Formats: sequence, structure tokens, C-alpha cells
Amino acid sequence: MLTITRKVEFDSGHRIPDHNSQCRNLHGHRYTLLITLTGDVVEKDGESDNGMIMDFGDIKSLANQYLVNLWDHAFIVYEKDTMVRTFLDSMPGHKTVVIDRVPTVENLAKIAFDILKDVYHDRYGRHMSLSKVTLYETPNCWAEVDA
Repeated sequence: MLTITRKVEFDSGHRIPDHNSQCRNLHGHRYTLLITLTGDVVEKDGESDNGMIMDFGDIKSLANQYLVNLWDHAFIVYEKDTMVRTFLDSMPGHKTVVIDRVPTVENLAKIAFDILKDVYHDRYGRHMSLSKVTLYETPNCWAEVDA
């Protein structure tokens, strides 16, 4: 199986409200998202993507449109974290993303995979799919979700 991977980065804040460490405090990360696709290589002379599964620029553009631009420089908050939600709601125009689970790297990777799987599935009428999402919270800590 042939795969290709595109890396994109974004900055977001979060907290893990019930965690028994410093992670229960408001803080942020420089996240690195790896998007791995599998599919058929285009074999058609004259096509812009000839010899590719998908152009890396298109992978990035779609990731930005459907996920990265929404999460970049946002605070990602668990819907039941009412204290922080109230605080964030008190700031007009604050970029807040409310999710239905605690914003651990594991949960964020799963959400990212669920959002992006439909974005890349058979895109442009080609046989391709999202094979894997890897989300680095720090250079030493990450989560992976495979199809």
C-alpha cells in the first residue's frame, strides 16, 4: 500500500479540567498534524497531479479549510467545563471551539480524523482515503488514529 503524508501546524489552547497535574490549568500547544492518505496514483499525461495520489498543496488547503483554520489560535474547551466556558464567553469575539469531550490529544486526534475522513474520501472522483491522522501535542507526545 502506498501512502503520502502532509504535515501542518497550528497553535491552540486547552485544559484538562479533572487532571491531577498542571494540565488542569489553561495552557497552549504548538500542535503538529500529520495527514496520511492512501489511494491510486494518477497516471494520465497532461493532468496536474500525474504521478501523485494528491497534490500536497491540495491536502494542506483542505485541512486548513475544514480543520486547521477553525482550531488555530482558538481555545478548545470541553462543553461541560462551565467555568472556563463562562470565562471565554465573557470575551467578545473570542475564538472558542466547544467540543463534546475533554480536549486531550487522544480526543482531538479522533475528532480530527472524523472531520477529515470525509474531506479526502474519493476526492476529485479518485480512489483515495484518509489512512491515518497523527497529532503531536508536544515533540515527545502524540496520538495516532488509523482507519
